[in-house]
Amino acid sequence: MADYQAPLRDIRFVLNEVFDAPTLWASLPKVAENVDPETADAILEEAGKIAGGVLAPLNREADEQGCKWNEGEVSTPEGFREAYQTIVEGGWNGLGGNPEFGGMGMPKTLVAQFEEMIQGANMAFGLAPMLTAGACLALDAHGSQALKEKYLPNLYPGTWSGAMDLTEPHAGTDLGIIRTRAEPNDDGSYNVTGTKIFITWGEHDMAENIIHLVLAKLPDAPKGPKGISLFLVPKFLVNEDGSLGERNTLACGSIEKKMGIKASATCVMNFDGARGWLVGEPNKGLAAMFTMMNYERLGVGIQGIGAAEASLQSAREYALERLQSRAPTGVQEQDKAADPIIVHPDVRRMLLTMKGYVEGGRAFSTYVAQWLDVAKYAEDDERRQHGEAMVALLTPVAKAFLTDRGLDACVIGQQVFGGHGFIREWGQEQLVRDVRITQIYEGANGIQALDLMGRKVVANGGRFFELFAEDVGAFIEANQNDAALRPYLEPLAASLERLADVTESVVEASAENPNEVGAASVDYLDLFGLTALAYMWARIVKAAAPKAEGDTSGFYSGKLKTARFYFDRMLPKTVSLAEGIRSGSASMMALTAEEF
Repeated sequence: MADYQAPLRDIRFVLNEVFDAPTLWASLPKVAENVDPETADAILEEAGKIAGGVLAPLNREADEQGCKWNEGEVSTPEGFREAYQTIVEGGWNGLGGNPEFGGMGMPKTLVAQFEEMIQGANMAFGLAPMLTAGACLALDAHGSQALKEKYLPNLYPGTWSGAMDLTEPHAGTDLGIIRTRAEPNDDGSYNVTGTKIFITWGEHDMAENIIHLVLAKLPDAPKGPKGISLFLVPKFLVNEDGSLGERNTLACGSIEKKMGIKASATCVMNFDGARGWLVGEPNKGLAAMFTMMNYERLGVGIQGIGAAEASLQSAREYALERLQSRAPTGVQEQDKAADPIIVHPDVRRMLLTMKGYVEGGRAFSTYVAQWLDVAKYAEDDERRQHGEAMVALLTPVAKAFLTDRGLDACVIGQQVFGGHGFIREWGQEQLVRDVRITQIYEGANGIQALDLMGRKVVANGGRFFELFAEDVGAFIEANQNDAALRPYLEPLAASLERLADVTESVVEASAENPNEVGAASVDYLDLFGLTALAYMWARIVKAAAPKAEGDTSGFYSGKLKTARFYFDRMLPKTVSLAEGIRSGSASMMALTAEEF
């Protein structure tokens, strides 16, 4: 299997040439204070070295070893503690953090590229800094000044790590029925009692302390999601001088035996009157948690891209070296017993499909990250609100579409290897197992589709969708005279019109029949995702076309040819998706429960 190498040239191309991120950063004063093109490039270079040189070599052996649980303590695979120290020493946990408390203040457009490299190299490990960054984001946005001053300066460097404790054995998507309770104390703290499951890196041996952000209900809380509060519950209590005190009354009851990401600890956490502190307002815990959800859900989508990139790298190398049969057009390698399998059309179909998803997906995740930066940092209210609306609309697409296609790409990569793809030593089966979870955690993809269709489209009559349609339409209008782009603009416009037509039809139909939202949602998200990636590929063509002539490396010409494949062979799927949506919910809801 090919050794994972950070795709730095592709990342720089998307960041600098497709989206001109430095111009965006310069327009956001709080971002411009912390980053310039030279700093960004140095960060990417160093991140690539860590991903390829430190984390990727640990990936397979760590999967073999897994984490070990012993009487509440969790030990990590060999090399993880040292790798974590590398992350700590470089300050990588705080890359996007608030500089007031020791973070580096980098924009999400840059942080997203770092995340892809880390996740592509070693997803199980990459979850640790990802969860800490999410905890920091929620605490920085909603915690009191005292909590931020006490915890963030140790969380950003990674001296302490973070965990998010939401799910309970009986409450996954429906968090309104959680049973974890928080009883107030006279000193302003709370005693938190309950059990949480599926807590990623809830216990481990890499950091000095683990800071849990726990959803729980106060004694007088309203029923349902409006009665949920958020609490900070540390593994070790923190003294007034910042030193660690006694062990809190929480423990890891067990770790799960899982299909994939075996090198990460997925914990059952038991809280037995553990002392915690309220984050944000009482009964507003979900709002506080959703502050970081847009970032985390994009991060999970990026995991899908990272795994798919790793699979593509390996499949490409294998296709160039594996000799099987002769090309349909005749012998290509006269001095060999057979030709490399990359000469065969079906192998090319597989590799090009992977490239279409990976490179288009990378552009889309960067596009969403740009809107996150606008929503967070823009000083003009109208611009910031525009960014917030785009983030709300695009986040479920980024999470679900990129992870669905991430699994697709990894399965295709495994298929390129044939029988060897089913064997552990080649690495492809691990990628399939690891990426599978991305479709489930941080909100299962069916729920993401419901969120997109129900809350982000139908609930506001398509108003958020119109913002996206206007952005794509403006690009099409502005580039009518670009000869290189012209062949792509008509099919892009047709796909956008198809999406707009379906959007309108579902909005209208759902007014009479609420089942129309759920019946349409998954196909609608796929239709939206394919159209969004077509937009990304059109932007890639615009950036690459002027540099393709005379490009001896094949980098830019390869982009143009992959774009052509995407528009010819992948985008037409939108036609069948639209027809399925238009058929409505009748056949889906016709069977009685017994008839299943």
